[in-house]
Amino acid sequence: MARSEPLPLDAYPSHTSTDIRYADLDRQGHVNNAVFATFCEIGRVAFLYDPERPLAPDGTSFVIARLAIDFRAELFWPGTVEIGTGVLSVGRSSMTLAQGLFNEGRCVATVEGVIVMQDEATRRSKPLPPDTIKALQGLMLR
Repeated sequence: MARSEPLPLDAYPSHTSTDIRYADLDRQGHVNNAVFATFCEIGRVAFLYDPERPLAPDGTSFVIARLAIDFRAELFWPGTVEIGTGVLSVGRSSMTLAQGLFNEGRCVATVEGVIVMQDEATRRSKPLPPDTIKALQGLMLR
């Protein structure tokens, strides 16, 4: 369920951005709803695989198990989307991330996603190591 008031971009510990492409538009002339999931992926990948703060030990990767998007406003081309990402909770082998998508200072979508660590060889979930848990706790939503 969406919060009545979205958090501001600076409440998210991780930020990245991407340009809105003309190809992202639908018949109505606004960004297609499916493209919002791509914007989320851009923010998630920047968050999960930041080379300055690696979260996935060798032999592991992250997969998305759930994605819920609350659309708050239309998005148009041209422009830029700023993506904020932070941790809501940490489990045994998964985490719940919150994201906010922003354009010109306004929140256009809020997102919640469950991400699972998996063993790349077995393709099964794997417990988060203590170092990853500690890093994720430091990236909790403010």
